[in-house]
Amino acid sequence: MPETKDVLIKVRNLKTYYPVKQGVFKHTVGHVKAVDDVSLDVYRGEILGVVGESGCGKTTLGKSILQLIKPTEGSIRYAFEGGEKELIGMNKKELDEARCKMQIVFQDPYSSLNPSFTIFGSMQEPLIRFGEKSRKARREKIAKLLEAVNLPADYMERYPNEFSGGQRQRIGIARALSVSPEFIVCDEAVSALDVSIQAQVLNLLAKLQKEFDLSYIFIAHGLPTVKHVSDRIAVMYLGQLVELAETEELFDAPCHPYTEGLLAAVPIPDPALRKERKSTLLQGDLPSPANPPSGCRFHTRCSRCKEICGQQVPEWREVRPGHFVACHFPIEKGKGILSHE
Repeated sequence: MPETKDVLIKVRNLKTYYPVKQGVFKHTVGHVKAVDDVSLDVYRGEILGVVGESGCGKTTLGKSILQLIKPTEGSIRYAFEGGEKELIGMNKKELDEARCKMQIVFQDPYSSLNPSFTIFGSMQEPLIRFGEKSRKARREKIAKLLEAVNLPADYMERYPNEFSGGQRQRIGIARALSVSPEFIVCDEAVSALDVSIQAQVLNLLAKLQKEFDLSYIFIAHGLPTVKHVSDRIAVMYLGQLVELAETEELFDAPCHPYTEGLLAAVPIPDPALRKERKSTLLQGDLPSPANPPSGCRFHTRCSRCKEICGQQVPEWREVRPGHFVACHFPIEKGKGILSHE
C-alpha cells in the first residue's frame, strides 16, 4: 500500500447498463446491468486488482471510469492538480485533457496495434494529439519509452506482425506511458500471454509503477495473477462488488463465499494440502446480468444461502479494518474451509 492514502479516484454508485432491443423497431425491452451500483476509491500510487468470472463487469467498470463507455448514472471524481473534478458529463475538450492523465492497456496485444502502421506510427498518434509537433522530439520520446519496456529503440521502424505477443504487449504499455499518465487501467493485460511471458510483463508493470509513480486498476480473471502485484483486491460478481480488502488479508481470511470459491479453485502443488482442503468449487453458471437474481445475487450458487439471501440485498459493510464485504452471513476469520486453524 502507498504510505499515505491519498484518494486519486472516487467512484460512487456507478451504473453502466446496456439496452436490450427487440423487434423490427428495436424497442428497448430490458437492460444488461454490466456495472450496477459500484462504489470504490483508488488511492494514488496503489495497484488495485479487480477479479471475477467472465461477464462479471470488470472490463466495463474499467472502461466506464476512463469514459470509454458512457456510464448510465453515478459519479466518478478524479483528483487533478487544480482540484477534484467530475468526469461524467465532461465535454470533449475537457475529456481530452483528462485523458492525458488516464490510459489503458488492452487485453489483446494482436488487435490493439494497427497492422498497417509501424510502431512509430502507432505510438506517435497520442503524442501528436496532445501537442508534440516536433517529429524529432516524438522519435526521441518513443525511443526512451521502448527502452523503458526493455525493447530496442530501432523497433519503432518495424510493423506489429514482426513481434511476439509479449513484445506487442510491451509496446502497448509503452504507448500508454507516452502521454505521462498518472493512472492506467490494465484490462487483463497478461491473460492472452504464455505463463512465462505473463511473469515478465507483471514484473515490468510493477517496475514501471514505481519508476513513473503510477496508479493501476489491474483487471484479471484469477486471484493468483493479481496476488503478487496488487495492494488491494476488489472481487466482482454479476456487476457488483462483493468483497474488497488488502491482498494478504483477502487471501488469508476471505469473508464472502464467492471469494472463497475462487480461492478454492486455485490449484495447489502440495498433494498433502490439496487432500486436506474440501472441494468448494463454484456450482452452476453465472446468471444473466439482464435478469439478475433477487436479494444477494450470489445466493443461487451459495452453499451458505438462507431465506433472507434471496429476499434482501446485503449491506456493504466493513467487517474488519479496511475489509469490506456484501454478505448476510460473512465467513468468520479462521472458520472458512481455506483456514488451517
